[in-house]
Amino acid sequence: MIYKPRTKPAELATMELLNTRMKLNSKDKLHYKSLKKGYEGEKQFDALTEKLQCECLILNDLLLELTNTTFQVDSLIIAQKKICFYEVKNHEGDYYYASDKLFKRPNLEIMNPLHQLGRSESLLRQLLLNHGFTLPIDGSVVFINPTFTLYQAPLDQPIIYPTQVRRHLSDLNALPSKLTKKHKELADQLLSLHQSDSQYKKIPTYEYSQLRKGIICPKCQSFSVAVEKRRSVCRGCGHAEPVTDAVLRNVKEFRILFPDEKITTNIIYDWCQVVLSKQRIRSILLSNFTKVGTRRWSYFE
Repeated sequence: MIYKPRTKPAELATMELLNTRMKLNSKDKLHYKSLKKGYEGEKQFDALTEKLQCECLILNDLLLELTNTTFQVDSLIIAQKKICFYEVKNHEGDYYYASDKLFKRPNLEIMNPLHQLGRSESLLRQLLLNHGFTLPIDGSVVFINPTFTLYQAPLDQPIIYPTQVRRHLSDLNALPSKLTKKHKELADQLLSLHQSDSQYKKIPTYEYSQLRKGIICPKCQSFSVAVEKRRSVCRGCGHAEPVTDAVLRNVKEFRILFPDEKITTNIIYDWCQVVLSKQRIRSILLSNFTKVGTRRWSYFE
């Protein structure tokens, strides 16, 4: 049972929009691609864990803290006799293991996810003990990408390779599992401790004037959108939707990029560009948000 679904991280959502609306430098572009690839790998793993039929509670993407130290758990499964938690990696290509280090061939050292797993497992165990929970913890690094190969792989480490993921979950599915009130209390405790936003986001500085305005096509991600009567139509791929849906999506994007700015008719009119009537923008905002204030000082929330 999915007890906490995965949502797109705020950092990735912001970087995704910035990548479309401005030119990122090479470092920020690389960071965005890394975030996107990691999220895609986690979603692939979710697609498999959600098929589990045994009694279990699945919590995805937990951000926890112990004594001012934050740590992330990509995926956690509470079963009757143990907690399984997974560090999911979407690496592709050829890698090799040497002297407790991980290298991408030919010789690029990357962060060893086993070290990350050990740190998170230790912190999670202490956190649960502090709250009176003593279920054994079984942590694993999951390499989800089918193109991943690891040479000189250690046999004594908790690694699940792409060809082993389905079998691992099948074995977990076959274990007798009967959950009690205590298991739900554990899941609720973890939910209450989850932090919704990370303080370590690496987002470049940007201003409103730097960003390209307009409505982005949700299908092809282009700015080839024009308004035809009540529809918003992409001249590139042909995708069409009601103008209201397109404007509301743009409002959501504006809020992601400028969470502290007020939503006004003028700003959304400028942000959308292709909707030629301010009155139409105002009507959409009035129908979907609460108006605060009067006349030139009014805004929507």
